[in-house]
Amino acid sequence: MSFDLLAEPIRRYVRDQRWETLRPIQAAAIQHILASDDNFILASRTASGKTEAAFLPILSKVDFRQPGVRVLYVSPLIALINDQFQRVEELCKYLDVRVTKWHGEASRTAKKQLIQHPEGIVLITPESLEAMFVNAPYSVKTLFSQLQYVVVDEIHSFLGTDRGTQLQSLLARLGAVPAGRFAVVGLSATIGDYAEAKRFTGDAARTKVLLDRTGRVMLTQFRYFPATGADLPLDLLKDLYKQTATSKALIFPNSRGLAELIAVKLGQIAGRVGGHANYFSHHSSVDKEVREYVEHFAKHNQRQPFCIACTSTLELGIDIGSVDKVVQVNAAHSIASLIQRVGRSGRRDGEPSQLLLYATDPWSLLQSLACWLLYQEGFVEPLRQARHPYDLLLHQALSITKERGGLPRAELLRQLQANAAFPDIAAPEINDILDELLRLDWLESLGPELIIGVAGEFVVNSRAFYSVFQTEPAYKVVHAGNTVGEIPYSPQVQENENLLLAARIWKIRFVDLAARRIEVVPAHDGKKPLFFGGAGAVHPRIREKMLHLLVADSQYAELDAPSQEALRGLRQEFAGFAWPAQLTHERPVIVKDQHLVLYTFTGTKINRSLAFLLQCLDVEAPYDESTSSFSLCLAPTRLPDLFEQLRLFADDVEFHLTQAVTATPALLDFAKWSASLPLPQQVAVLKERYYDFGGASAFLRDTVRLLSQQESV
Repeated sequence: MSFDLLAEPIRRYVRDQRWETLRPIQAAAIQHILASDDNFILASRTASGKTEAAFLPILSKVDFRQPGVRVLYVSPLIALINDQFQRVEELCKYLDVRVTKWHGEASRTAKKQLIQHPEGIVLITPESLEAMFVNAPYSVKTLFSQLQYVVVDEIHSFLGTDRGTQLQSLLARLGAVPAGRFAVVGLSATIGDYAEAKRFTGDAARTKVLLDRTGRVMLTQFRYFPATGADLPLDLLKDLYKQTATSKALIFPNSRGLAELIAVKLGQIAGRVGGHANYFSHHSSVDKEVREYVEHFAKHNQRQPFCIACTSTLELGIDIGSVDKVVQVNAAHSIASLIQRVGRSGRRDGEPSQLLLYATDPWSLLQSLACWLLYQEGFVEPLRQARHPYDLLLHQALSITKERGGLPRAELLRQLQANAAFPDIAAPEINDILDELLRLDWLESLGPELIIGVAGEFVVNSRAFYSVFQTEPAYKVVHAGNTVGEIPYSPQVQENENLLLAARIWKIRFVDLAARRIEVVPAHDGKKPLFFGGAGAVHPRIREKMLHLLVADSQYAELDAPSQEALRGLRQEFAGFAWPAQLTHERPVIVKDQHLVLYTFTGTKINRSLAFLLQCLDVEAPYDESTSSFSLCLAPTRLPDLFEQLRLFADDVEFHLTQAVTATPALLDFAKWSASLPLPQQVAVLKERYYDFGGASAFLRDTVRLLSQQESV
């Protein structure tokens, strides 16, 4: 029995928690981690006890009486560290093991004490680990020379991202510090490609996946309220209020602005009908102290209903207690995101998860249904780390040089080539990047050694150096000396305009451009407030599922009557096509207003690539992201010729990308360090991470039948 394998103090902890039994992922992790020094990925649904699954066996196995930090816990969020700290510290009390938070907001005294007496467990973010390597490399050696385990929480949030490549590189560098190897244990509820997760640990061959397929009963409803403009329909807001007024609910729209609108509108409805006052917003623009108050209220409030309109800030594992309902307003952009959101409800054992999916137009309804059905089928988007992250290699080259205080060029080249984050980047390409850093004076040659150059000192000594994600310019919003939050600046941010933030409407009194500060007061004039937020990329499989739903005649009990009618209307629009019994590569073309409308039903990156190729051919083809369609001023008979031209351009697109990057450097704004790369590497980053020309070429090659309502084209 797994319980019997645990150390006695840990068994006492389990008994004191009054657990009737261990969760499946916990029992499996205990058996495997205690029996092996391999890496592990622990994959199970949200709120299934993954944190304890990792720490119960690790705490039983590691001898914390020996000096040195023995376990490093890496988290994507400071808020998650603060939340997990309490859980891990409570568990560690049974072994008298010290737990230390290490991030920008953590106690300096605790950090100093840890350096003086390295021991126990450290909880850290990738950025703080980067800062330690750059500013205090001696601390890295002092703290982690005896490291045995690295626990990576929410590992899926790193896969396929720049932060993931950064963390992978940092783990590789950390691997050179202890005398022996450390094991990596990754925790996740949503992974679409376990091979990629295994590769992330740096040693795929020694990485095992423990997968708990235990599901949860889901109560799902789709509700449809057509919108006539940008605002949410009043009837939707009224229905949303009725559905959540007596519940503990999380509402996920797809932007910060919409989250604020919902929180304010529901609060106003509650005020008119005598409902509760516990309406909040929670997203990255809301001030940290306000977010922490909302989290604390939700976690410790036992009886009162509440409603939090939020974004991805509450997707991850921050403990806010038990939630009755999760609401998604319009389609989530990814199935992984939907799974994370669904997992926030029904967290008590035996309780079903309740999910409400609202849609305001037929295409959003179709995408929402496609995501839901793919989730039911077990599909999650596979996320791949970039194979040629030249910009991240540039960043790590500077970081290593700063860490070492200078080193021979050959040694820097060797370290970068040996780093598990950059296995596919060849030595000549690395040398090109180092030459560019020398040209920029970010590096300087001093005999056989490379050191940080004069211009490079300003780069590596900036706080912005530790992060690899691009942050948008933000203005602090202040009322009566108290920070309400931060919002991205736009020309619409002007005096006397209204804005939504922290579930309230504010009037802008003064904008200090130099200080990036906005003074506000509560607004009472009813003027329409500013809206802010963005969208995400959609995987091709979701679009393909949408097409299959249009062609099929299946009915779904989860859809309310208006949803069924909206789906029927959309199907009717595509009913005139001679669809084959088995859909493969067919795509519909409709004639509208003397234009051909080509529905690609493919992913965002492929559609971006098609739009770029059309632009290269000077073909005007406005693209509608919501419907995955291009409007073309062409006769149907010319489409095959156009496709052939696009195919040729897709196979030799570097020239056009080079022209585009040269003319519009802002194309690379999504990749923070890419602007400092040599031009060929800039083009390669844009090609690999923003576009998908390989997918576009395959689409153009394989989509041999374009169906019109009159005939096959």
